[in-house]
Amino acid sequence: MAHSQIKNVVFDIGNVVVRWSPQEIIKLTFPESDSCEQLAQSVFGSEIWLDINKGITTEHETQCRYQREFNFSAQDTKRLFYYIKHTQILIYKSTELIQRVKQAGYGVYALTDNVHETVEFLKASYDFWDLFDGTIISADLGMLKPQPEIYHALLVQYGLIANETVFLDDMPHNIAGAKAVGMEAIQFQSAQQGESALKSLGLEL
Repeated sequence: MAHSQIKNVVFDIGNVVVRWSPQEIIKLTFPESDSCEQLAQSVFGSEIWLDINKGITTEHETQCRYQREFNFSAQDTKRLFYYIKHTQILIYKSTELIQRVKQAGYGVYALTDNVHETVEFLKASYDFWDLFDGTIISADLGMLKPQPEIYHALLVQYGLIANETVFLDDMPHNIAGAKAVGMEAIQFQSAQQGESALKSLGLEL
């Protein structure tokens, strides 16, 4: 592949544009817990969480399910979803990176496993959403990365060609999913590292 072929840059949201830290969310929600890592894996690795990310359930329904299945109180689940939203602070310089990519003439898109209510909160809180030429959100489609169908949905909906498109995501399995459908992909660690990686693919920023 000639690296200069890249015409489109696709950004994940969690841990690329805003922070996503399940352990921190659990630590804030349950400060008395002595095993935040284990509880975070249980809460965010559960079918309950997968279902809200696929848009199958609402935030309210999800809170009720956590109360039933995890024995959380109503107060616990309200606090959990408060911190799910409010810990998602901007990653340093990521918005500026998106702006630079856009100003350089590349198409910019978002592809995120995300929850309807959280997306609404982020849209109300931050203005980076307006920079994207298009967005694919798991809850709208009922599927999650790294399912091939979610990458194909992005390509088809916006008329993108896989080998002209690069995807930035923090998770190795999502990177592998993008590469499996013919996209270029970068495992994102910071805006500075992401920019260097894009330039090494021949993007002129």
